[in-house]
Amino acid sequence: MSDSEPADDMALLVGKALGGDHAAWNRIVDRYSGRVWAICRVHNLGQADAADVFQQTWLRALENLAALRDPDRFGAWLGTTCRNEARATLRRGRRTQPVDDTWLLDREAGPDGDPERPVLTAARDSELWGAFSQLGTRCQQVLRVLVVDAEDRRPSYELAATALDMPIGSLGPTRKRCLNQLRRFLTEGIDGETRES
Repeated sequence: MSDSEPADDMALLVGKALGGDHAAWNRIVDRYSGRVWAICRVHNLGQADAADVFQQTWLRALENLAALRDPDRFGAWLGTTCRNEARATLRRGRRTQPVDDTWLLDREAGPDGDPERPVLTAARDSELWGAFSQLGTRCQQVLRVLVVDAEDRRPSYELAATALDMPIGSLGPTRKRCLNQLRRFLTEGIDGETRES
């Protein structure tokens, strides 16, 4: 079922789900799961936290389905619920990640047998994420949804537009502008000085 189907179909699904029809509930979940995952990605949640927020959002939906006054607004309500759950998770604090590189010593060498490759890759990634963290919040959100977390490297502009609350036509130009700014940070440095290669 697509979002473009009549709203009364959603009211019918909600009614059936409230009556205990598991197939109707599954259709609702199938219809909106992509949107919920996209919102989790926008909030820069780790894999475990995103899964928790996804599950908690659907639990809240199930708990409040009977109180829903306007079933055709279910998608908007669900989006707001997911954002609130994600923000609550972020407020509780993220799980800390180890900051030392001792784990690199235990890694096997790459396919070419170069033992320095993991260290060089970690240094490159650190520089990239350092530049990424200097981008504005909107650029970070856009790049996370359209580049970093895009499934199979093929972003869904429709899901991104919904998750980011942006017109779909502005996503491409915004993405390009943000990537250019990231490239400048990497080549010129944050302070504007050109780096030596």
